[in-house]
Amino acid sequence: QVQLVESGGGLVQAGGSLRLSCAASGRTFRWYSMGWFRQAPGKEREFVAGMSWSGTKYIQDSVKGRFIISRDNAANTMHLQMNSLKPEDTAVYYCAADLRIRAKPSGEGIEYWGKGTLVTVSS
Repeated sequence: QVQLVESGGGLVQAGGSLRLSCAASGRTFRWYSMGWFRQAPGKEREFVAGMSWSGTKYIQDSVKGRFIISRDNAANTMHLQMNSLKPEDTAVYYCAADLRIRAKPSGEGIEYWGKGTLVTVSS
């Protein structure tokens, strides 16, 4: 059974940092891109950051310079270091895996999803 399990969410003050992690299991993720999406209350799900198997990174403009994505292919894990957090970063953050994440910025058709972890940034 394929599982993506997020951890690391929580409550933080504006300007603070959090590190999200995603642990993948149940199959090989060789050649899969992995990424993070988020959905704020009352808003559409949006792409945050992604990373291909070979290490190419894709970062949404609104978090560029603040969020850093990394992955360990051998361990099937992925991380999102979030710095200088803003109240508008408040959302449920989802880990995702797909062969073509970059082509699916809305998240539609993504093959694997985690259940999400809540990030709340207070002002």
